[in-house]
Formats: sequence, C-alpha cells, structure tokens
Amino acid sequence: MKVPQTIGILGGMGPEANILLQRKLVEAVPARDDCDHIPLQIDMNPQVPSRIAHLIEGTGADPGPTLAAMARRLQTAGAVALAMPCNTAHHYAEAITTAVDIPLLNMVELAADHAAETLGSGGCVGMLASPAVRGTRLFETALEARGLFVIWPKDDDAMLTAIRAIKVEGPTTAVRQILWAASQELAAAGGMLQLVACSEFSLIADSVAPNVSAVDTVDLLARKIIKFAQAGLQEEAV
Repeated sequence: MKVPQTIGILGGMGPEANILLQRKLVEAVPARDDCDHIPLQIDMNPQVPSRIAHLIEGTGADPGPTLAAMARRLQTAGAVALAMPCNTAHHYAEAITTAVDIPLLNMVELAADHAAETLGSGGCVGMLASPAVRGTRLFETALEARGLFVIWPKDDDAMLTAIRAIKVEGPTTAVRQILWAASQELAAAGGMLQLVACSEFSLIADSVAPNVSAVDTVDLLARKIIKFAQAGLQEEAV
C-alpha cells in the first residue's frame, strides 16, 4: 500500500499554531481511513528563543541555532520536507535549510506566489502580521520581487499587544477588535487582498473586515504540505 511521505513540523511558536495546522491538515485531506492522513514528525519546542525579543527588543538569543537543531532532529526521524507554522521564524529560514538536506516548505514564498497569482504586478497587499515581520521586511522582499506593493497598519503597538494577549488569553473580543480595526484601515488604504501572516492572528482570522479577501498563510502551508506529501506516495514498509 502506498502512503504519503512524512513531513517534519518545527513547532512551539506558539503551541496553538501547531494544533491549528494539524487541524487544518486533518480537515483538508479527503480521508477514507486513518492511513490516508499526512504522516507528521513534530518537534513541539516552546523553548525556541523569542523571535520578538531577538528582532524587536534586541535582547534575546538568536533562535537560528535552536531551529537548525530541530530541523536536524526531524530529518533524522525520517521527514522528507520541513514546515513551520510561524511566520516570524521564517526570518531564520537560511539557518534551517543550511542545516539539513531536505526542503523547507516556505510559508512566505507560498504567500507571495499566491498574492502574485491573485493580483498580478502592481497589486496592493495588506499585511496583518507581527511588527517583527515588518521589521525584517520578510514579506516585502518576497512580494516586491513579484511586482507587488505592501501596506501595513499604522499602530505597531496595538498589533504587538494583540499578539501577546492571544498567547496568554486566547482569542478574546478585545483582540478581535484590534484585528478588525487594522483590517478596516488596510482596506481603506487599498489593501483588498490581506495576508493573515501571524499564527496568533490565524486563530482569529474570521475577524477581518467585511468585503476584503483575506488569506491565512497557515492555510497556504497546509495545502502545500498535502500536495508535497501526496506527490511522493511511497510503499509502506512491511
């Protein structure tokens, strides 16, 4: 019997992001039995150094070496590709890819490709993401290379407050209101295609403004994981 290939998940950033990705994968696979689902090796490591502390505050340790070690463990455990449901951590993608011989299914590149296919050159993309992502220009680099224009909400502090609150309290009414207001602001500025590019915001992705096209980068990653794993169907070991 042929089964999908195993994907390694670099997780714990935050823990809810892993659970969300797993749920999306289970829901998206048209399974007739357990064996139809995607095999995963998950390194759930909430001790990965804070991306916010390292990138925004300048006080934290570099997460790169920890992520590289996780990637090596996952490859050794049998993963044929890696995925990471944390947008900000993609700043350290090179540390991951240089540590292993298997590909990283890069969520930033997937999002940029989707935006380019949807809007075409000259389109405007609104970003609902962490200020740490904004500071690294992760998405700008990928989107501008495809001829797209990027806009952000003006209030970085509000976005960061919402992210931290979700990590502690979950998807409250207050954080939903922050995301809705940011989404409304982006829509008014021309960002009718919006990327939900923070895994905390993925938990409240239904709280965007009405009449905008919002795409959750975790959804794009889930689709790619399924496509990659099923494209390499292999004989099950006896």
